[in-house]
Amino acid sequence: MQVLPPGSTGGPSRLFILRPVATTLLMAAMLLAGIIGYRFLPVAALPEVDYPTIQVVTLYPGASPDVMTSAVTAPLERQFGQMSGLKQMSSQSSGGASVVTLQFQLTLPLDVAEQEVQAAINAATNLLPSDLPNPPIYSKVNPADPPIMTLAVTSNAVPMTQVEGMVETRVAQKISQVSGVGLVTLAGGQRPAVRVKLNAQAIAALGLTSETIRTAITGANVNSAKGSLDGPERAVTLSANDQMQSADEYRRLIIAYKNGAPVRLGDVATVEQGAENSWLGAWANKAPAIVMNVQRQPGANIIATADSIRQMLPQLTESLPKSVKVTVLSDRTTNIRASVRDTQFELMLAIALVVMIIYLFLRNIPATIIPGVAVPLSLIGTFAVMVFLDFSINNLTLMALTIATGFVVDDAIVVIENISRYIENGEKPLAAALKGAGEIGFTIISLHLFTDCGADPVALYERYCWSTLPRICGDAGGSDFDLRRRLFDANAHDVRAYAQPAIFA
Repeated sequence: MQVLPPGSTGGPSRLFILRPVATTLLMAAMLLAGIIGYRFLPVAALPEVDYPTIQVVTLYPGASPDVMTSAVTAPLERQFGQMSGLKQMSSQSSGGASVVTLQFQLTLPLDVAEQEVQAAINAATNLLPSDLPNPPIYSKVNPADPPIMTLAVTSNAVPMTQVEGMVETRVAQKISQVSGVGLVTLAGGQRPAVRVKLNAQAIAALGLTSETIRTAITGANVNSAKGSLDGPERAVTLSANDQMQSADEYRRLIIAYKNGAPVRLGDVATVEQGAENSWLGAWANKAPAIVMNVQRQPGANIIATADSIRQMLPQLTESLPKSVKVTVLSDRTTNIRASVRDTQFELMLAIALVVMIIYLFLRNIPATIIPGVAVPLSLIGTFAVMVFLDFSINNLTLMALTIATGFVVDDAIVVIENISRYIENGEKPLAAALKGAGEIGFTIISLHLFTDCGADPVALYERYCWSTLPRICGDAGGSDFDLRRRLFDANAHDVRAYAQPAIFA
């Protein structure tokens, strides 16, 4: 049976003051959970924010910007404009390419937006040119998540048209399989193609037109069934691949007959092996290159992903010809590491300054140790909560924890001062702890509630809750630990001497 001093209540701290062993174990569990949670937290520059933005790309090689605007971009925009939840739409038409960027309301789920975009593309299919090489392709775009790493593949012996094929089949696919990699895109790629440059004078002399030649090339370059043979016992489908793969095959193509003689494509045009788009290219260190942009998966650890890619680079280089080199152009993790390191230093500095200022005012080492232990324990315990909330270690969350340092320690100072006042008046340490904590326990809780009320309206908005919840978690952790340290005061020996017989009787 516990013997308590008369008139002592303890308020909300009573249970923790009277159960020091259980409270110590609880705080140790919080510390352990925070340390383990820290190892599972991803590292990023900014919090993960899913912007409902979709980009639609349509390629039409050879078309001018005016043709792309009228024949491709305009029909797509008319269909996209009918979608519900669309906030903003912008487009860009250039030679052979159309890019439409769609931004939806923040309340619209991204998967629903994707379904609407796909339905609009299907509805616009009949309005688009029939000879489009591929239908429009849409992809999710996150303006706040740029590539984590940019690689360049160069060669002084192998043509860029062949280098791109190697990059697609050997390099990009392997990097895409790395844990944490979400998307690998190529820039400056030159896909191999056969380029036909017509001779206007030769065409006019033979009475031909460019449309006649285009139709002849399209009709001869197909891969379809030629017919079928139906027998009494079986039917056989006849098929042949008429697709031409080299410039020599195109040169020998018969496009017309004049005066009983065949007119071949090589007679009226210059046919050469080249790139699909000769105006597209990339350079690295003043040399032609294929640039790869690597983006991470949502929630992946940027630093761990970048380290895995760097470890794989020697293996990828061995699978390529010796003249093909893979170099790292940029790595976001360099800045992220430095930024997170600086923020962590500022957090440690803030804790040290808080403890130093407490000592300067209290002039009591035991009283300084109490909030000095409460601050790091409260902040470390917050990491366990961040894991369950799908937070990451980034500049904003670390800044929030830095700000929370002051909120965590302020109530500890107030309670210690109130308990010390009772001890100076002759009260025993246990009675002083119960009375001092009981008098202002609910006041401390109300102060925290009023402080958090300023952030609650923003926290209710789910898109920005990551900017306030770490601070609230830090406040809550500080309040919980504050209940434990109320058992101790400036004279720790007297506390144990008086409290132990009463508690463990």
